[in-house]
Amino acid sequence: MNQDVLKLDISALSTKIRHREISPVEIVEQLLKRIERVNPAINAFITVTYEEAMDSAKKAESEIANGKWRGPLHGVPIGLKDLIYTKGIRTTMGSKIYERFVPDFDATVVHKLKDAGAIIIGKLNTHEFAYGPTGDVSHFGPVRNPYDLNKMSGGSSSGSAAAVASALCFGALGTDTGGSIRIPSSACGIVGMKPTFGRVSKHGVYPLGFTLDHVGPMTRTIRDNALLLNVLAGYDRQDSYSAQRREEDFTRHIGESVRGKVIGVPSTFYFDSLSDEVRKRMEEALTIFQRMGAELETVDIPALSHASWAQLKTLQSEAYAVHEEHIEQEAENFHPEVLERLVLSSEAKGYEYVKAQQIRQNISESLNKIFKRVDVLAAPTLPILPPEIGQREIQVEKRKEQVRSALLRLTGPTSLTGLPSLSVPCGFSDTGLPIGLQLIGRSFDEAVLYQFGAAFEDAAGIFSLKWEIEEG
Repeated sequence: MNQDVLKLDISALSTKIRHREISPVEIVEQLLKRIERVNPAINAFITVTYEEAMDSAKKAESEIANGKWRGPLHGVPIGLKDLIYTKGIRTTMGSKIYERFVPDFDATVVHKLKDAGAIIIGKLNTHEFAYGPTGDVSHFGPVRNPYDLNKMSGGSSSGSAAAVASALCFGALGTDTGGSIRIPSSACGIVGMKPTFGRVSKHGVYPLGFTLDHVGPMTRTIRDNALLLNVLAGYDRQDSYSAQRREEDFTRHIGESVRGKVIGVPSTFYFDSLSDEVRKRMEEALTIFQRMGAELETVDIPALSHASWAQLKTLQSEAYAVHEEHIEQEAENFHPEVLERLVLSSEAKGYEYVKAQQIRQNISESLNKIFKRVDVLAAPTLPILPPEIGQREIQVEKRKEQVRSALLRLTGPTSLTGLPSLSVPCGFSDTGLPIGLQLIGRSFDEAVLYQFGAAFEDAAGIFSLKWEIEEG
C-alpha cells in the first residue's frame, strides 16, 4: 500500500476499510511514517500515540474481519487538540504548567470516538491555554501553515487544522471560544464546524470561557465533518451546559439543492475592512450560490457593532476566573503574551460583564429575527490572509489593526451567541494562501449548514490538501 491512501477523505477511506480493501494497521503505519517526515516542518503534533494507535488499529482490523463494523469512523485515525483529556496520555494545553500532566480519564468526546472505533493518532498543538487566535504561541513552538511555513496556521486549534490540511490525520477535534475552530480552518484551507452551544459535550475539555467554549470537528470535506458530528453530538449529564436534543443524522440534507433558498448577506460588519483578495473570493462565492438558484438578500444587523466588545468582556471575565490560581502561584510559567492578556483580563469589571450579557441577548434576538427571513447568513471567516508568524499588526484597507483583533473580528459574534457556524474553503490568494467562507445558521441547524456547504463545495470544486511540504 502506498501513501496515496492518506489523500482519501474519511468517506472514501471508510468504504475501503469496511470492504477490507485497506487495513487499519497499514493506514496507521503509513500515517506514522508521514508524521515523522512532515511534522518537524509543521509542528502540528505535541504527542504522537504510536503504541496506542497501533493497538487500536489491530483491534479495529480484527473487529471488522469478524463482521463487527461500528460505523464510518471505524479504523479511521483522528487527532485531538491538546486540551481534550485522554486517559494515560499527556494533555498539555500547550503550556509549560501542564507539560507533564496525564489525565486519569477520557473526555466525553474521546469516549464517543473510541466507541465509534476511531483511532486516536495523537495530541495536537494549541495556542497556550487556547487563549489566542494566532497559533504561534505555545510552549512547544508555533504551528506553521502548510501552505507557507512562514505564515500563521491560525489558532487556537492550530495543530488540528495544520494536521488535517497536510494529511497527518483524516480529521481532528478543535475547540472554539472566539473562533478557534473556524480561524485555523480558514487559514489552512479545511472545513471547520463550531456547533451550536451545548450540542457537543465539554466534559473533560480544559476550559477557557465557560459560556463561550465549543468543541467541534475539523475535516477535509463537508460530509466528513457531518460524519464526525454524528458521533460527537449528544446530551451529557456531566456537562452542565449540555443541551438535550433528539438524535439526528447531520448528513441528511447533503446533496439537496439550495435552489429557492435565501442567503442573508450582511450589509455591514462582516464586510467592513476586508483585504481585496478576501472580498473578491467572497463575491465569487456568492455568485456561485446564485448560479445554483439561491437567492441573496441584504440584511442589516446594527446590534453587531457591539459584538466585539461584548465578546471581549465576557471572555476576559471567564478566562481570568479559570486561571486566577495559576497566575497567583506560577505566573512565570506562562508565555509572556498569554500572561499579559490574563493580567489585562483581571481588570474587567462586574458591570461590564453584565452589560456584555445584555448585548449578547440583543444580538441573539436580532439574529433570530433575521433567520425568519433567511435560511443562512454568508460572510468571510477571516477578513485577512494568514499573517506572518510573530506578526502582531496588519494593515487592512489603509487602516492599521492588531492581528489578534482582525483574526477574531468576524468569528466572535457566533461564539458569543452560540449559533452554529461553518467555515468552508472558497479559494486561494494570488500567493496560494487559503481563504474561507463562513456560513451561519439557526440554533441547532447544523444539518442545513452542511447542505449549503456541500452544495458550494461541489459547485466550486475546491478540495484543499497540502501534500508536498518542505521538510523541516
